[in-house]
Amino acid sequence: MSEEHIREPLLEKKQYYRDCPGCKVEQSKELNQGLSITNLFIIWAVVLCSTLPASSLFPFLYFMIRDFKIAKDEADISYYAGYVGSSFMLGRTLTSVLWGMVSDRYGRKPVIIFGVFTVVVFNTLFGLSTSFWMAVITRFLLGCLNGAIGPIKAYAVELFREEHQALGLSSVSAAWGTGLIIGPALGGYLAQPAEKYPHIFPKDSFWDKFPYFLPCFIISGVSFVVVIACFWIPETLHNHNSSDEAIDDAEAIENGSNEVDKEKTIQNNENLFMNWPLMSSIIAYCVFSLHDIAYQEVFSLWCVSPPSLGGLNFSTDDVGNVLAISGIALVIYQLTLYQYMAKACGTVRIARITGIFSIPILQSYPFIAMLSGIALYIVISIASILMNIISVTIITGLFLLQNRAVEQHQRGAANGISMTAMSFFKAIGPAAGGTMLTWSQKRLDATFLPGTHMVFFFLNLVEGLGILMMFKPFLGEKKKTQLDQLH
Repeated sequence: MSEEHIREPLLEKKQYYRDCPGCKVEQSKELNQGLSITNLFIIWAVVLCSTLPASSLFPFLYFMIRDFKIAKDEADISYYAGYVGSSFMLGRTLTSVLWGMVSDRYGRKPVIIFGVFTVVVFNTLFGLSTSFWMAVITRFLLGCLNGAIGPIKAYAVELFREEHQALGLSSVSAAWGTGLIIGPALGGYLAQPAEKYPHIFPKDSFWDKFPYFLPCFIISGVSFVVVIACFWIPETLHNHNSSDEAIDDAEAIENGSNEVDKEKTIQNNENLFMNWPLMSSIIAYCVFSLHDIAYQEVFSLWCVSPPSLGGLNFSTDDVGNVLAISGIALVIYQLTLYQYMAKACGTVRIARITGIFSIPILQSYPFIAMLSGIALYIVISIASILMNIISVTIITGLFLLQNRAVEQHQRGAANGISMTAMSFFKAIGPAAGGTMLTWSQKRLDATFLPGTHMVFFFLNLVEGLGILMMFKPFLGEKKKTQLDQLH
């Protein structure tokens, strides 16, 4: 091969549009090949703010429903708690596709800013709830108007070079997993402050009248800071042509070429519902999401339930301690072990392996309830750490599958579809988990899977179905070269 042919590709340059924010990001990625910690932190902070309201209520929801005096007896509290938990995801189900389409049309940045701002408003109002229906409505509106999670996943792919996209998306799942742990920890530590910290929050004060406002106020305050910071984040959407090939197309336009590649046109106008790699990963994601939210609901309610109902009789502080330990362990895992495990085994393969181990761990929970003292705290903390690490590992693999199955101009809509479907299943999860726990606690003397053995058995059935869906025959063959990289 001649020296001229060797040099030619090296001299080839991409063309960028001067006033296009997406082109500026692409140019920055080309010039800076390293990993931006600042960009990782931006994504982590936005996802954390969107996740904390979804999970912070779990430790105190049992007591909040009790204070509303809507439940006729103690066993019915879990039933009503499930509906408060479900209202948030029901709202998200109705609007996620809309927010994805808005982000594809007007940009990721405005949707992200507005989504985090809604946390400031409606999470604060939820903390001031004085009735069951006020709690349900504020949670529903928060779910409807906070559409940041879908666009932020597209944003994480577009903000990083291809070799760093896995870490970018893992920061989404890590922040989500961390939020699902830190949120309940905040709720556990800060709820009912007049009872826990009477020297700081006196009796008959504002904090005693609204015992669940403090954790909501702290989360809203953090979210307000993130809203302000988001005004300086870059926009990644191209304003001239939203496909990933737009940069290459610019060169053809400047050269006076009006021809459009037929194959590219077909690909760009592809019906997302006919994209099986995308839809199969969304289905698997929905199953795991159903399991995760039901597990979070059941775990918190089970921990604070009395021993007579098969629970651990934990206080909200005890639940907060366990979840805080899990959160610290999850962050350490994400920053150290995960990237090496993913490189060695592939993101999807490691998700399958870890998913299988979750089944015996979960089924051991009723036996853990037989322990007491320090042994109980140690064992339940280890189990909680493992379950949350497994959850984040699986979700990260599915995020990658979804976002690499589509081009940029469809990424917002694709993530909107994913969020809609996921939110529907997560809306079912808390109500189903709470109802299942209530039913299992009323059959303590049953012969087959008595008491809480039954609820954890059903959670394992859902987990097992999700694991089966992560194997290649289900994920499909389309865009095989991209998907194989993940295996």
